[in-house]
Amino acid sequence: MSVDPQTLDYLYTILQAVNAKADWKAALDTLLASLREEFVYDNVALYLLDSSGGLDIVYARAVGRGKHAEADVSWGEGIAVEVVTNREMIVREPGPSSRTDRLGFPYLIGLPLFTAGRLSGALVFVRFGGPAYTTVHVRMAALIATAAASLLAAKALQEARANLESVQKQMRLQDDFVSTISHELRTPLGFIKGYSTSLLREDTKWDEKTQREFLAIIDDEADRLTRLIENMLESARLQTKTLQFKFQPLRLDALIRDVTTRLRTHHGDLQVNLDFENVPPILGDGVRLAQVFENLFSNAVKYAPDSPVSISIRRTARTLKVTFSDRGPGIPEDYLPFLFERFYRVPGQATVTGTGLGLYICKQIILAHHGKIWAESVLDEGTTFFIELPIEPAL
Repeated sequence: MSVDPQTLDYLYTILQAVNAKADWKAALDTLLASLREEFVYDNVALYLLDSSGGLDIVYARAVGRGKHAEADVSWGEGIAVEVVTNREMIVREPGPSSRTDRLGFPYLIGLPLFTAGRLSGALVFVRFGGPAYTTVHVRMAALIATAAASLLAAKALQEARANLESVQKQMRLQDDFVSTISHELRTPLGFIKGYSTSLLREDTKWDEKTQREFLAIIDDEADRLTRLIENMLESARLQTKTLQFKFQPLRLDALIRDVTTRLRTHHGDLQVNLDFENVPPILGDGVRLAQVFENLFSNAVKYAPDSPVSISIRRTARTLKVTFSDRGPGIPEDYLPFLFERFYRVPGQATVTGTGLGLYICKQIILAHHGKIWAESVLDEGTTFFIELPIEPAL
């Protein structure tokens, strides 16, 4: 069988244009637009089977006389149901009608879509007022249906690959978390065990000052262990949405001042610059919001030591916007999108202790307040966290 070189070039050009599209709908647009000179239709609709066996329309284009027609005529839902039920192509011409306009005479082709050997939906072409479909038109419609099914299969494969990569990434993060948490648990436990064992030795007598130093270390490490366990539990509760919030009117500026005062008792040399506008109260959980700013302060102390911290509050039309800035080494731009993911730690910061839960907890708390939190950073200039909280949230 000989192949017309002109036809071959024509199909090759179309397929190249289709393959160049990253989005399946754009690819189908290109295919349909390229073939419409040879295969004239007014409307086209693509239906996919949902989990319950019903049909959802996922693609529809009106390019001819059916642009303003009623939905059942324009999109051929009835014939799509028949196609899926019978699992075969249906070509239907209009019967007698009292209507005199062309929209009263729809010529329909319905084609089943099969992906990976399984029925996945139907493709319907509508031509108003004729002429009737020829054998060549039916074959071209079947060709388009095959191409559409291939595009859908490619789409499903891309989604499956993305889901797999997401699961693999989460598994890697969890493996890293197990390794990190094991180290984080061993460190305070090691201090507590070591110093308590030293105090209990009968062959050594410790003066009162040394005893108090040992006990202070044990106390600090016990607090550290408690915070670690609380973060793990709160992270789990936030992920399962079982953490309870108690919303009441509060002054965000006063809350941040209180957190700053508490932090300065532990970090006397910490320089904090506050720049607050006169802002109205908001509805919020004071304990949880305080936790957000305590986490941000903790990060600043760990990752930007000796850097001043600047905090401002500004009112916008519907929100209070908080900026929390340091002048530390900054964070590479590639890592910023992952900062608020559970267990995530910026690579290259292994010398700084942490579990990768703090910013995740911050984000979940802010989301529970119907707010937003994000970060921007410039290397060697510092990092700024932005928080927006609604003045009148729909709680």
